Amino acid sequence: MRFRLLSVRPPNVSVVTEHAPAIIPTPAPGPAADEGLARRLRALACTAPLHDLDVRKANLAGEYGRYAMAEVALAAIDLITLNMDFDTGADHDQVVARLMPRIAAQGPQRSAAEHERVARWVLENLINVGSVDRGFRAVYGTFTPDGAYVRRDYDFKLVEEVHGPGGVVCLRTTDEAVNVLVGALDTDVTSAQIAAEVKLEVLISRGRLADAQLAAEQARYRTVQYAETLRRTLEATRRNVRAVDWLRTVPDMITEALDHVADRYRHENAILTNIRRARDEAEEADHKRRAAELVDIVKDCIRRHTQLQSRLLEAGPLFRAEQDRQAFAPATAHAGLDLYGQLVAPLLPLAVEQAGRVTDAFFAHGAGLRTPGAVRLGDLIDLLLTPPAPREHLGAEMPEPDLIATPDDSRFSTGQLDAARELLDLPADAPRRLSGLLADARRRDAELPYLVALLAVHAASPPVGTAYRQGERRLLFGVDDGTELDDPEFGGADLIVGTAMLDAAGMAADRTEAA
Repeated sequence: MRFRLLSVRPPNVSVVTEHAPAIIPTPAPGPAADEGLARRLRALACTAPLHDLDVRKANLAGEYGRYAMAEVALAAIDLITLNMDFDTGADHDQVVARLMPRIAAQGPQRSAAEHERVARWVLENLINVGSVDRGFRAVYGTFTPDGAYVRRDYDFKLVEEVHGPGGVVCLRTTDEAVNVLVGALDTDVTSAQIAAEVKLEVLISRGRLADAQLAAEQARYRTVQYAETLRRTLEATRRNVRAVDWLRTVPDMITEALDHVADRYRHENAILTNIRRARDEAEEADHKRRAAELVDIVKDCIRRHTQLQSRLLEAGPLFRAEQDRQAFAPATAHAGLDLYGQLVAPLLPLAVEQAGRVTDAFFAHGAGLRTPGAVRLGDLIDLLLTPPAPREHLGAEMPEPDLIATPDDSRFSTGQLDAARELLDLPADAPRRLSGLLADARRRDAELPYLVALLAVHAASPPVGTAYRQGERRLLFGVDDGTELDDPEFGGADLIVGTAMLDAAGMAADRTEAA
């Protein structure tokens, strides 16, 4: 009996027996097998920008080889993730300030200005400031169901600049950045959160507080990622309620999330009790310090879960409010036509013949289509065959009006008005000063100077055109020649008040032409 020693079998080659005539290739892997490879390629692509930082640091002007840029980038993602909230993000300057001690530890002999430059350079590269959409792109290959190899683009971001309260620009990490940070690439949020909680509880019960602290931090990152998923869903709803499946997908997600929050809340309170017990019973200072840090981390997890629960409860009312707002929102107003800038100004230098052709074409197209005056036969038959509605002979009863006498609150009486007009009935060739008219009015009545002053001020801008059209023969006018008024009650200009005679013949001719 003979035996053949076979080497490692390639995945796309069948086993060859001794009597097989030829090598028979197997078909390409199916969609399910290839999806796992594509998921790992996408996850690997998320780490490429971090490795690229250490490659490109040689291009900086200066000696930056001593800095571990990927380590600084991971620390920046960590700071942004832990400092962002459901509605707000991390402040850019605060992230830079907290990164500088870590950078200074890598280059203690360097200046603070250089440390700050390294921090800002790392942040700008995580945001990818130089690109158009501020994102990264990776190309990977996959197989179609019929076995064809197709290249696909994978677009992702690590850190985003978003508008916070008050219009302040802040930083937020994406799901891909959180995956890179915790080392669990492309995992389900819910299952990863439960696994982290169970791992944390087991580590605490065994007294391994150093490993428990790492597990607690991973659990907190997963909580942040769960809240980020909900926030993006609500943002998409605010933009377009039809873009989100509120019939099945989102309600199921909200129900699962509420159950998840309730379970995690009970679980984390039990963990918190165990941590406090371990902290109180520990004798070593290092164990007490780690237990105290674990207490703060789990408390922060509980706070984030409480906030997430409140947002989940508000999601339903927000959807209904956005549905009403978007359904009944007025149509978007289009920019109007600038008649002066687009039509009048270019036509003014042209001749009338040239401008006329332009205006004729403009108004012919601007008037729009005219609806023909045709009557549909169906409407005409309905109108003719519809019996008239019965009406009362005298019509509807009119309500009795409730009349209230208006009180006479006039300051000046009719006699005072006649007296003021008598004082201002001046000859056409004998104008007077306002000061003299006020003195004469004061001798007649104490209130009369106020009425005379009021009529004189109105005469300072006489309605000549109105009086001319109405056929009046005389018009009161007032002129200021710069003389100051000397009066115990009034101040201002001492107007020259007079009467002007209007052209009666011209008014008659104008009326004749108009007729």
